[in-house]
Amino acid sequence: MKSAVEPLKARRIYLLLRDRIVAGELPPGARLPGEPALAAEHAVSRVTVRRALDLLDKEGLVQRKAGSGTFVHDTRTVRPIVADLSNVLSHLIDMGRSTDVRLLSFGYGVPPESIAESLGLKPGERAQRSVRVRLIDGEPFSYLTTHVPEWIGLTYSEAELAARPLLELIERSGVTTERATQAINATLAGPEAAAALDLEIGSPLLTLTRIVYEPSGRGVEHLHALYRPDRYSFHMDLVRTGSDGERRWSPALGWPRAADKTKSDKSKSEKSKSGEKPARTPRVIKQRS
Repeated sequence: MKSAVEPLKARRIYLLLRDRIVAGELPPGARLPGEPALAAEHAVSRVTVRRALDLLDKEGLVQRKAGSGTFVHDTRTVRPIVADLSNVLSHLIDMGRSTDVRLLSFGYGVPPESIAESLGLKPGERAQRSVRVRLIDGEPFSYLTTHVPEWIGLTYSEAELAARPLLELIERSGVTTERATQAINATLAGPEAAAALDLEIGSPLLTLTRIVYEPSGRGVEHLHALYRPDRYSFHMDLVRTGSDGERRWSPALGWPRAADKTKSDKSKSEKSKSGEKPARTPRVIKQRS
């Protein structure tokens, strides 16, 4: 019984320390208490503490220096990806150009029924299937499985998919992508995804299923993506809309993003201090139909 409980205790300590590191309570460079102190604090053995520290070390959150102790690693060197939900298609292409990709598999076959239906494929019709891992600053953050109708997949090669964004290749084939639908959820890492993303099996992941459509309404890409939540997040700016009594939050389409506005305000402030007049922003008037 004890052998079964100890790993659970180790994971509990790992999660407690991880939360303190992520929240900034233990800043980069801070020295963690020694193994004897942690063992006494949590009423566990030093072996259990060592297991917890091994998990933090494997995740890259700490560095263990022989004779010196365990120190919080500066994870800020890995830039997290922030996805703008209000501008899905342009974000897909931009991300493809600003990150690296590792192509794990490339081939053709009949997809599962649900995927075939989303792409408007006939029974037995094949699709091009690929599995890729995207990296930012050399660190993996997403595990992507895509299906594209065979007639589109035949317009690009395996080498091209390994070097260029898939959406760009789809549009190069003559297809116009107009809109996309997506569903976001949470899941646990299976063996293949865990290995590709450098995680423990069962680690929490963000999951996204996206279908991209052309103007006729036909699906041209089915994407199932798994993301490391410590290296990828979703962002959406909201504004209050509606009349009194029916006010609600709505996507801030056409409005400047909060981050962009902060940069703009900072730029204006710097120009003001230097005596330079900030450029006037053209006023956009929306005509009501």
